Amino acid sequence: MKVSIDEDICTACGLCVDTCPEVFEMGDEVAEVTVDEVPAEHEEAAQQAADECPVEAIIVE
Repeated sequence: MKVSIDEDICTACGLCVDTCPEVFEMGDEVAEVTVDEVPAEHEEAAQQAADECPVEAIIVE
């Protein structure tokens, strides 16, 4: 599983970081993905972060 952030719509609310800090961190202006591929043990939390993103800025592949 891979995830990315659509930086054009991310509002930097930090919900993804709170939900899955192993995959997301806050950058200077928007959230950032810290891994190339989401480890299997964090896939559920990463998907939850994507599902709960208020502006749907997290793209799951």
